Amino acid sequence: MTPATSLDSLLRVLPEGRVVTDPDVTDSYARDRTFLTPGRALGVVLARTRDDVVATMRWATEHRVPVVPRGAGTGLAGGATAVEGGLLLSLARMTDIRELSPADEIAVVEPGVINADLDRAARAHGLMYAPDPSSYEISTIGGNLATNAGGLRCVKYGVTRDSTLGLEVVLPDGRVLNTGRRTVKGVTGYDLTGLFVGSEGTLGVITAATVRLQRAPAAPPATVAAEFPTLRQAAEAVAAVIAAGCRPSLLELLDRATLKAIDDWRNIGLDPDTAAMLIAQSDTPDGQAVAERMAALFDECGASFVAASSTPQEADELIGVRRMAYEAKERLGACLVEDVCVPRSRLPEMISAIEAAAVRHDVLICTVAHAGDGNLHPVFVFDHGLPEPPPQVWAAADEVFRAALDLGGTLTGEHGVGLLKRRWLDLETGPVGREVQLGIKQVFDPLGIMNPGKAIQN
Repeated sequence: MTPATSLDSLLRVLPEGRVVTDPDVTDSYARDRTFLTPGRALGVVLARTRDDVVATMRWATEHRVPVVPRGAGTGLAGGATAVEGGLLLSLARMTDIRELSPADEIAVVEPGVINADLDRAARAHGLMYAPDPSSYEISTIGGNLATNAGGLRCVKYGVTRDSTLGLEVVLPDGRVLNTGRRTVKGVTGYDLTGLFVGSEGTLGVITAATVRLQRAPAAPPATVAAEFPTLRQAAEAVAAVIAAGCRPSLLELLDRATLKAIDDWRNIGLDPDTAAMLIAQSDTPDGQAVAERMAALFDECGASFVAASSTPQEADELIGVRRMAYEAKERLGACLVEDVCVPRSRLPEMISAIEAAAVRHDVLICTVAHAGDGNLHPVFVFDHGLPEPPPQVWAAADEVFRAALDLGGTLTGEHGVGLLKRRWLDLETGPVGREVQLGIKQVFDPLGIMNPGKAIQN
């Protein structure tokens, strides 16, 4: 029985409407936000319950059909793109917040819950969900877990793995694995929770997560913004803030190319001499004093303009400028979006390396950064009409990746390897690391049906 024919048996075991084979609908689930051309999938399973996922994975194992789990499709590395002859498993309709416990400061959520919706639910109890990627209003918790997403607040509160206590995972053969715990402490056995977070759908399908909530700040954070005549000065200001022990809850950098893209779109009043902007926040009880200290450091590092927001509305507008960055760049052309991360002390050198690569290869690179934790997002912009980046873009990206590794950094801070970064993976993992990771993959997915070709796989 061929896979195409055997979809009939999947239709029989799942409730009506769960399996979609219409090519137009299937195609709408086949991509993420990259330029990559997806394979042709057999169909899409629109899962609503864990049992739907269990039945799907049992069927996929029986018929040796590849499965690509996906959430909202906001990924930037190709991790959720369809594979030829595979099945797309959408978890976007699994949207229950099964539990929210203010007493224990935890929530149990399904993978289709939107990041911002969980945060809003937590804030009704004086809590918050700390990870907040720029796509927080549209990205799902499942996708955040798959890539170990970070966000603007991760400089203080950490990335998704730091907020994940336990998982419910459906393994490739349909068995259900529960990992982790509900407690603050716990060292029983290997850390399978940490293993699945960031595994990009290559080991199993996450159907629920127990996540840690944080006490929300009692008052709005104090916000300060600064403009700099050079990008390196802005990077040096970041290093100065960290060295001074200011502990910002947010510290974001935008280069001139990004600011110009936003200004051309939304007219933010960009000064012609501004080469970079920093936006910083402190949410501690003495946040205003911390903000004033950061403002003084910005001045010492050569800022041409420094200002503190006087109202929460002004602060929201500043953060809104940062969150507009990716959409503004998409208006310029197709985008190869990267997310190298370096030790914070090496941020000025990494900034200089990105600028040099742009000049050397004559490529437009727009850079924003979660600067407080050394995570940079250089976006390589090329013509919309091209099916993939031209050679000079790949050459510039290669130079940026190698520079990050030379500075003691990593290829990806939060987007994942997906399809786009596989060619550089061995430079970071080395042969022994690769062998160990492939061994782990073999334990969980011996048939190789989970998101094949992504992340660690050839």
